[in-house]
Amino acid sequence: MKDFWNERYAEDEFVYGTHPNEWLRTQLEALQPGRLLLPAEGEGRNAVFAARCGWDVLGIDYSASGREKATRLAREAGVEIDYQVADAYTYPYPESAFEAAALIFAHFPTNTRRTLWPKIISALKPGGHLILEVFRKTQIGLTSGGPKTPDLLYSLEEVRDEFPDITWDILEEADVTLDEGPYHRGFARVLRGLGRRTAPATL
Repeated sequence: MKDFWNERYAEDEFVYGTHPNEWLRTQLEALQPGRLLLPAEGEGRNAVFAARCGWDVLGIDYSASGREKATRLAREAGVEIDYQVADAYTYPYPESAFEAAALIFAHFPTNTRRTLWPKIISALKPGGHLILEVFRKTQIGLTSGGPKTPDLLYSLEEVRDEFPDITWDILEEADVTLDEGPYHRGFARVLRGLGRRTAPATL
């Protein structure tokens, strides 16, 4: 998968666009800026937007070509982001260090998620916010993006089960029209949420 993403992000254009994810934009604008964690950050569109809004951003992705694009986008926007080329699964997340984290189309196998999510939640401060938008399992068959393997997609029941230390203010299925570059365009079935860390993460 590392080679896949390096090859995709090496394309000349920003394959998921340069504007932030709309759900993330809406939620961040309603929060007081602080430190923001963005695993699977890709080409940096969300990190750069957050930095422009005053957030201190840590982005993580194992794609070096993604980092190159993110750095260029940040430079053009006149902001700084901390973008680490690393595996989100093995990254040494600091404990209780972030006011918010966002998982935007962060698609991992179920077994990986059950180990990764507690690490990310433990990096949130108590009361810190988690912002989520991912493709549902019913996205298969649509041409607007996302994995084609059910194990990489999500259901409401799985999200509730995988985030026991998050209290959800919003957790819902939504049908949306994406316009996020050539690989996220058209009618899509997503699952999105806004929650808070209200219990110690169980590692």
